[in-house]
Amino acid sequence: MAQKPSIPKGTRDFSPKEVSKRTYIMNTIKAQFEKFGFQPIETPSFENSDTLMGKYGEEGDRLIFKILNSGDFLKKANQEAYKNSDSLKLTSSISEKALRYDLTVPFARYVVQHQSEVEFPFKRYQIQPVWRADRPQKGRFREFFQCDADVVGSNSLWQEVEFIQLYDDVFTKLKLEGVTIKLNNRKVLSGFAEVIGEQDRLIDFTVALDKLDKIGEEGVKKEMLEKGISLEALKNIQPIFGLKGNFGEKVEVLKQILSNSEIGMKGVEELEFIQNVISEMPLKSALLDLDVTLARGLNYYTGAIFEVAPPAIVKMGSIGGGGRYDDLTGIFGLKDMSGVGISFGLDRIYLVLEELDLFPDTVTANTKVLFINFGEKEALYGLKAVQKLRDAGIAAEIYPDTSKMKKQMNYANRREIPFVVLAGEEEMNNKVYGLKDMVSGDQEKISLEAMIDRLS
Repeated sequence: MAQKPSIPKGTRDFSPKEVSKRTYIMNTIKAQFEKFGFQPIETPSFENSDTLMGKYGEEGDRLIFKILNSGDFLKKANQEAYKNSDSLKLTSSISEKALRYDLTVPFARYVVQHQSEVEFPFKRYQIQPVWRADRPQKGRFREFFQCDADVVGSNSLWQEVEFIQLYDDVFTKLKLEGVTIKLNNRKVLSGFAEVIGEQDRLIDFTVALDKLDKIGEEGVKKEMLEKGISLEALKNIQPIFGLKGNFGEKVEVLKQILSNSEIGMKGVEELEFIQNVISEMPLKSALLDLDVTLARGLNYYTGAIFEVAPPAIVKMGSIGGGGRYDDLTGIFGLKDMSGVGISFGLDRIYLVLEELDLFPDTVTANTKVLFINFGEKEALYGLKAVQKLRDAGIAAEIYPDTSKMKKQMNYANRREIPFVVLAGEEEMNNKVYGLKDMVSGDQEKISLEAMIDRLS
């Protein structure tokens, strides 16, 4: 017996209904991207390994899917590394390409490679799949789509303000109320490391801090201690773990903690600017909150950091995130090119909308009318009508086989097609069609013109 086929863990097949719902989300996001002036680009699904490696920190590098070189890859492998089971050196000798981990680093590569062709500041959006060798769980997959928007070539904080408004507009269009846009600043995190005397362990500090919602305060402190951050240092930053109040109140506490850190105070100043502007133009459906423990664990952020949490009633991780990266293109040779961007987590947004029953009924609407097939002459008569219906913008089809009536009607029911047309010899002679409402069961004889009006 043939083995039942399967797909890799962390990947999924999508049914017609699921694809329709995903398309609805992507089209909603795309429409807002374009309304805000972003232009679309696409990049390859895989990049040269050296484009991706070293850009996401040690943890991120481990999650990058490597692609084996074609042909006899072991022949050109580092034999010493192979003999010593040195996976790091061995991998670099047998794999020159990797699946993209996100869309931001490939975008930075695109900007550098095409810098003479784009106008700065360059506003781009990109909706494509990415891959991460992560442990699959609810809302976390190994293959998933990202929906990114970035601006590169401007260090203005007005861009951060616009991204917050963009998030708010998208979630308003999706009728998803109660999302929280969490905001922090990498300079604030650098300030924390400075005031506790642990500047050299900034990465260890931020990576551990970013896990606060997953492993809790004690877990974060334990990891920091294991990384060599002193107990005295942890005592000095204790206030950030229990920071309460509104945005303005939290800013005042930060000013006290970071008063002796120039970089930390610069971060506070940037946060305060964003909050002051947003307060002049209140958000429609989202909430803006200052989360001083937000780090996102990615090395390339240098300023604002965003993360979007779903409504509290939904148990789900972040559904969006991003930040400013002042020197990302510098790694590819283009200096002094500041950028800022955000991403929407399509798959998690889908799960949230599904759980809250927020998809409009029209999203999954498919064929509106099915013509029953009674034979060759009847099928031709029906197909001529189908063509006219399609020309009028009505989704219509004819059952391909002259199967039993019950089978064809069951097919319409299973596909949730709301109308069927029955047209036999009598209807053909009178140039009418028998239109049946599959919900109410009502049936009427109707002309083609009247049917088009009825179904439009």
